[in-house]
Amino acid sequence: MPIAAPSAPHRVLVIDDDAAFGRQVSKIGEEFGLEMVIANDSSEFINTVRSWQPATVIIAMRLPDADGIELMRALVADRCSAEIIITGDDQRTLNTALRLGRARGLSMAGSLVKPARIAAVRSVLARFRPEAPPLTAADLARAIEKSLLFLVYQPKFDVRSGRYSGVEVLVRWKHPERGIIHPDQFISLAEETDLINPLTDWVFAHAARQGAVWLREGLEIDIAVNIAARNLVSLDFPDKLAVCCDQCGMERDAIILELTETGEALDSVQTMEALTRLRLKGFRLSIDDFGTGYSSMSQLQKMPFSEMKIDQSFVRTMLDEPDSKVIVEMSINLADRIGLHSVAEGVESQQLMDELIKLGCHTAQGYFLSRPLSKDAVSKFLLKDRSNNSSLAVAEPLAVAGASDLSASGLTG
Repeated sequence: MPIAAPSAPHRVLVIDDDAAFGRQVSKIGEEFGLEMVIANDSSEFINTVRSWQPATVIIAMRLPDADGIELMRALVADRCSAEIIITGDDQRTLNTALRLGRARGLSMAGSLVKPARIAAVRSVLARFRPEAPPLTAADLARAIEKSLLFLVYQPKFDVRSGRYSGVEVLVRWKHPERGIIHPDQFISLAEETDLINPLTDWVFAHAARQGAVWLREGLEIDIAVNIAARNLVSLDFPDKLAVCCDQCGMERDAIILELTETGEALDSVQTMEALTRLRLKGFRLSIDDFGTGYSSMSQLQKMPFSEMKIDQSFVRTMLDEPDSKVIVEMSINLADRIGLHSVAEGVESQQLMDELIKLGCHTAQGYFLSRPLSKDAVSKFLLKDRSNNSSLAVAEPLAVAGASDLSASGLTG
């Protein structure tokens, strides 16, 4: 029996006025096994549509030499059958453009509002990636054992000064066949198969060692590491983290442990004991995704947290939704009143930063400020920050802004 030829990769053509956004979309598409091409101008775009015949096109509504409506008109004339995704900064205009395209017979697949969240871009492109067998516990166990994982670091900034205040550690999996796998695809697998403990051990050990390197270089920085409620079931968990820090020379009080789960898992006596011992050993504790769990208030009362991390779903929408702004403001005020450090995640614009300054928030993170960075890039910016008495200018801000890369649970981003 003849072997069937593998199907050709899904072809995606992008044209955008923001080069950084185009590169980010292309990078994500390539991670998914898609064939990506970026057109630099409208003529190149039309010629590529005709010669290459992409299955999907992503068109910005605002372009230097044409607008998206003109390009859509050209696609109608060419009887283009590709799915069309449009991007722009005004949802109302995008909605009208979608209706116009459909009225003219184009296959309008949807829109992305800029600045677009990484999660939104990934969700759009994930529809086109080739089918792959599901990841297994054996795959993940092998990745941990063979150190096929690596860390990136999401910078956190002091809201008032704009200077570096720390980083959140995010884990990635470099799969030999699938490329870079983000944690939304394997954290739940770790939690369901008891691999969350070895995974947390791996992440914490590598983060602590890197923190110790920065300390030896004279670069002081707080490091936030996500942990899961299931890690706290082990009685020796606090001792294990303390020994790891002592062995590599990392200061315990420079590490913030972010606990993401909410609900009954945090209400147990065993959890209370573990968190208290972690605080006694010098670690700081952050309650992550504050406001999304039914027991958040009771956790603040019972558990020895030192930091409150306000969920990005409220931060991102607080300029457009009055209720979200009230929740963010009340959370910041509550943190101040009970002596907690406040952190806002999901900062996507200067307007959001300005509002957080007015509200008195302490720290912010998000793709508007900086994408996750390699350890070497963090070192570079730390050195620059240390030698600069003024506010730190973050290099290469991306148009793709938003969450810490699809947080699903502990160790994410």
